[in-house]
Amino acid sequence: MPPPNIILINCDDLGYGDLGCYGSQVNKTPHLDRMAAEGIRFSDFYMGSPLCSPSRGAMMTGCYPRRISFGTFDGLGVLFPGQGIGLNPAEITVARLLKGQGYATKIVGKWHCGDQPEFLPTRHGFDSYYGLPYSNDMGIQASTLAHRGPMPPLPLLRDEEVIEEQPDQASLTSRYVEESVRFIREHRESPFFLYFAHMHVHLPHYVAWRFLKTAINGPYGAAVECIDWSVGVLLHELQRLGLDERTLVIFTSDNGARGDRGGSNQPLKGGKFTTWEGGLRVPCIMRWPGAIPAGAVSREIVTSLDFLPTLARLAGAEPPADRIIDGKDIRPLMLGASGATSPHDAFFYYLGDRLQAVRRGPWKLHVWRDGAALRELYHLIDDLGETRNIAADHCDIVRDLEAKAEAMRQDIGDVATGAPGRNCRPAGRVDNPKPLTRYDPAHPYFMAMYDLPDRG
Repeated sequence: MPPPNIILINCDDLGYGDLGCYGSQVNKTPHLDRMAAEGIRFSDFYMGSPLCSPSRGAMMTGCYPRRISFGTFDGLGVLFPGQGIGLNPAEITVARLLKGQGYATKIVGKWHCGDQPEFLPTRHGFDSYYGLPYSNDMGIQASTLAHRGPMPPLPLLRDEEVIEEQPDQASLTSRYVEESVRFIREHRESPFFLYFAHMHVHLPHYVAWRFLKTAINGPYGAAVECIDWSVGVLLHELQRLGLDERTLVIFTSDNGARGDRGGSNQPLKGGKFTTWEGGLRVPCIMRWPGAIPAGAVSREIVTSLDFLPTLARLAGAEPPADRIIDGKDIRPLMLGASGATSPHDAFFYYLGDRLQAVRRGPWKLHVWRDGAALRELYHLIDDLGETRNIAADHCDIVRDLEAKAEAMRQDIGDVATGAPGRNCRPAGRVDNPKPLTRYDPAHPYFMAMYDLPDRG
């Protein structure tokens, strides 16, 4: 089959239970539910981290965050404005591979893999960029972060230039949609890769009134329904242009929901910042009419790390052979091949630079939490909520998973046990970094200070 256009939609902090097709009774998501009915829904899909910068770096490179030294950032869990760290320019991203195959490449929305020029999307295979370089709570707003103090003005970028400071967040999603539609129309005759990285549903929740006035789940639900509307616009545009059967659309989230502002990871335990299932297991829907069977559901283990090798091969390229890539080619699962199973022997749950759990098949073993080693075994088919520790009843399973955990420590390291790892590549670093913006009291900011105090 010819290489497809690819649209990758990545939400921010959207939980496993936030969509109708994943069981939500409080958020209306008709377009995403239709997308699942016309494509495949993955029930056991994992991100590389329960935090956004590591998760996004992993998805772009097909590697566990620790392998690319993206687990922590000088002691911080995510990247902050003006830090001299970012995704190493020597890393090969999915965008760079697709660009090499003649794809037009664009990112719209949140990047969060470094805000210094050397780390921006335009240095990582994207032809163009329009969006926020990091989280939407990293601007001037009513509260400050205790460990960072006041933030500089929130920058909106076009390519590598700041075009607006402290923008109206409630209008950003509609602006992102407009930018995406324009890109699709401009490249309808040639293959394109659009990475649409939503601001929603990260705190603070600034949502257009059109959604706030009808949502029954408060501002959070309004943000989810705004996301759903945006997907409906993109699907309508593909149909209008006759691109439906030539376009693979992927929808997912960078990590689980916080759970304290209307988000849901049900029926999973935990959420963002944790390695319970609710932290890394998130929705994933793929739609490609004529290629992906309609109404399919996969319960095999798949990950965002798989996007790079899978999309590369769909585009006629090969993953880089000069470095270790953790992702696997999941085309058989996507396309409904008979008897297709997960290519992963095991999946590893890192929080920062600490290995905290490992899964193989239905078995998940927690080995570290809250500063202490432990041994908790759960059977995720019989006990999806991780409520019954059955390690004492399955010593052989525990030994097998502990051996896999130790092999991973030797491979990419584990700060919890002091293992340095043999196969880690360095993050990018620059000298004398500086923020993209500085506060100017004479500047006519649209919102000189965001009035919601919530931080994500």
